[in-house]
Amino acid sequence: MLHVGINGFGTIGKRVADAVRVQPDMTVAGVSKRSPNFEATIARDRGYDLYAASEDGREAFHDADLPTAGAVHDLVEASDVVVDTTPGGVGATNATLYADHDTPAIFQGGESPDVADVSFVARANYDTAVGADTARVVSCNTTGLSRLFAPLEENYGIEKARVTLVRRGGDPGQTSRGPINDTLPDPVEIPSHHGPDVQTVFPDLDIDTMGMKVPTTQMHTHSVNVTLESAPSAEEVRSLLSRESRLFLIPETLGIDGAGKLKEYTRDAGRPRGDVWENCIWAESVTVEGRDLYLFQAIHQEADVVPENIDAVRALSERTASARQSIERTNDALGVGRGLVQHEEGEIPKADSIADD
Repeated sequence: MLHVGINGFGTIGKRVADAVRVQPDMTVAGVSKRSPNFEATIARDRGYDLYAASEDGREAFHDADLPTAGAVHDLVEASDVVVDTTPGGVGATNATLYADHDTPAIFQGGESPDVADVSFVARANYDTAVGADTARVVSCNTTGLSRLFAPLEENYGIEKARVTLVRRGGDPGQTSRGPINDTLPDPVEIPSHHGPDVQTVFPDLDIDTMGMKVPTTQMHTHSVNVTLESAPSAEEVRSLLSRESRLFLIPETLGIDGAGKLKEYTRDAGRPRGDVWENCIWAESVTVEGRDLYLFQAIHQEADVVPENIDAVRALSERTASARQSIERTNDALGVGRGLVQHEEGEIPKADSIADD
């Protein structure tokens, strides 16, 4: 069993810890917190060993009746791989700690790409991370775009991609970002940072991105236009995308016309926390005019990177799992692709249509 430490137990960290716990080849070595808040209490109730972010911080946990197993350096020592889910910019300051302990580390998309050996999306470039010392799981938006572009590039070729990203103002727990009542170009400059970030996964991809921020805590929504190198029909594209295990084509019959209903659907379907690990593509939005493909997709910013972190753990640990095998193992353990009604042209896929090694 791989002993996986999670440094940070917030929006992403708690989801990664729960995902590690259900994997057949992993166990949670422990989780760290900076303060003894409600998430620290949840970690204790989940049975995770709790570590303080610093030696000085342990007293506050003791006073809150939350005993700790040590400080974060003890967690790193106890781990085969560490997943750093600390706030953006903090991970870079932790890199030396992981290197000093010779412990492979996974960072999140809020860090600069140069924090790690490779920027990682399992469907796109799993093999580049095998045996690396560090990997950066790219942001929720970059993950969603890369998952979409991988099968399109493989099957049709991509001449040019243009994406407008309508981004949520904050996560439900980020009260510091509100109240808000505005619609902002974010950033005003073009391209937004998302295009260059996608190019850390697809270096040769010609992509332009524009970003907006809107007053909601729901999912991000992407308006995508891709000029392909060939001219498939819309039906062929839907069929291709429906075979991808981390893409969910929303059937028109469900009557889901926005992110609010989509999250309500996943909660009703029994997903933990209502999480949506898959890209959610409105099937009827898939349109092809000549070589231009258009579609809308929604990305759950709290959840879509979770399976990617699990696959990155396997890649860095050099476990004998190909990309296909790791994706399938992660999907099966989490329930990716299950519990949601599939578009009529597709079926619930067991793994992505990528070659096994």
